[in-house]
Amino acid sequence: MNIYKAENTAGLTDIRLEYLHEDFPDMTAEQADNIRAKLPLYYSEHLNRDFFAYVAEDNGNIIGSAFLVVNEMPPNTNFPNGMTGTVLNVYVAPDYRRNGIAEKLMKMLISDAKVMQLDYIELKASDDGYHLYKKLGFTESVSQFCPMKLITK
Repeated sequence: MNIYKAENTAGLTDIRLEYLHEDFPDMTAEQADNIRAKLPLYYSEHLNRDFFAYVAEDNGNIIGSAFLVVNEMPPNTNFPNGMTGTVLNVYVAPDYRRNGIAEKLMKMLISDAKVMQLDYIELKASDDGYHLYKKLGFTESVSQFCPMKLITK
């Protein structure tokens, strides 16, 4: 088994869709097809620029992933470098779980985030991942602000 930072887009669409099918079991075939059509262009425009993919591979097949999206913003006291990261798609195929793969992927991601001098990295933890993230040093984020969003489609 190999664990590495992806240098090309091969296999990234498939591992993203595996993750999404598990995370969104009601996703329709039409939604999956729409996502599958858009991902290659996203990856080609962003991979190793502001999007980094860490993957685990077994016999040529990607069986695990952790994605880091780097965000640049005007600096403030919470992010003085103006650079933060968001972790997405931490996923290991069911047959490979409980073998430390997600932890290895996350350690590689965190190491690179430190080299990039990101002020912080954040994620939304599932129940399954919560204890791993705590073990790696993530803390629950509390804010004086209320998270909000506006759906524009």
